[in-house]
Amino acid sequence: MKASAPPKPTRKIRKTNPSEKLLKIIVQALADKKAEDLRVLDVSGLSSITDYLVLATGNSEPHLRALRIELERVLDEQQVRILGVDTTKGSGWTVVDVFELMVHLFTPDNRDKYRMELLWKDANELALAKFLKYVNTQVKEYKDTPSVGGRILPYL
Repeated sequence: MKASAPPKPTRKIRKTNPSEKLLKIIVQALADKKAEDLRVLDVSGLSSITDYLVLATGNSEPHLRALRIELERVLDEQQVRILGVDTTKGSGWTVVDVFELMVHLFTPDNRDKYRMELLWKDANELALAKFLKYVNTQVKEYKDTPSVGGRILPYL
């Protein structure tokens, strides 16, 4: 009688997406540093270069710098490789690329000027409550985006 071969190991299915864990860390870090109008857009079905966009507004250039530094700190803690940081002093727009996620930090004027929400209007906006320990973020209403509306999310 021939001995049967041991069963092949089965693939474990991940219960959580590693991007979601990283999104939680990034969004919480930005919220803790008082980033305004935080948004998380799932662009995985629309973009060939990233899966998620995190959009946030800082109230000034020094605030943008503080948000970027905090973002770099938490990514370093998580041993996440930053592919690139695009920032020009006085530009009012900073982009941090971590491959599956891109974080865009804007001054209020540039956030309104570039309107990334409209550019990616077909993206799925994810609820902040999914990523934050507590939520008290006001969402700014942009022209031509009635689906966004100004709202304050309740504490969880």
